[in-house]
Amino acid sequence: MGVRVGSMDADELDWNRTLREQWEFHWNHQLRARLHGLTDDEYFWSPVPDAWSVRPRGESTAPLRFGAGDFTIDYAHPGPDPAAFTTIAWRLGHVIVGVLAARNAAHFGGPPASYETWEYAGSARTALAQLEEQLDAWLAGVRGLGDAGLRVPIGAKEPYPKAPTADLVLHIHRELIHHLSEVCLLRDLHHHTKSTTNGALR
Repeated sequence: MGVRVGSMDADELDWNRTLREQWEFHWNHQLRARLHGLTDDEYFWSPVPDAWSVRPRGESTAPLRFGAGDFTIDYAHPGPDPAAFTTIAWRLGHVIVGVLAARNAAHFGGPPASYETWEYAGSARTALAQLEEQLDAWLAGVRGLGDAGLRVPIGAKEPYPKAPTADLVLHIHRELIHHLSEVCLLRDLHHHTKSTTNGALR
C-alpha cells in the first residue's frame, strides 16, 4: 500500500501530497495498466442497443448532441429515467471534459472547456491522450494549491461555494476512480461478449 507510517501529528501532515497520492496511487498501480492498449472496437462497443456514445457528427439520434469537431457526444436534459447506458467513449468524454477539463479551466487557468465546445475523440488513442493531458493539468493545479489553497472556499464556480477546495479535490478523485472503474468493467465485458458497435450488431 502507499501508506506512510510515522510520528507526524495531523498538523504536520502534508495534506496536499496526501490528497494527490489518493489518486496517483490508484492511477499508477491500477488504472493506467488496465487502460493500456484500449482499441477503437472497445472504445465504441455497446452491449445494449441505443447506448449513449460518441458518434460521427450527424449520426446521433439522442435528444442533444454536443461537440465542436467531427464527433459529438449524446446527451439529454433532463436525463432519462432510468439513466442511459453509456459506452467507454461516452464515459471517457465525460471524465475528460466534465470532470477534468472544465475544472482545470475554472480553477487552474486552463483553456475554456465545456461539453458544447469540446472536440471529442474519434479514437481510443486520442481519448487516452486527452485523458492524460487533463490529468497532468489537474495534478499540477492541485500541487500548486499547497496546503493553504486547500482551505480556501471553492467559490461560485461550484455548487457548494463555501466548501473548502479540499472537498473539490476529494470529489474529483472519487469521480475519477468511479467512472474509470466502469470503463475497466466494460473492457472486461467486451472480452467475454459478442461485440456491437454503437448499438448495432455486427
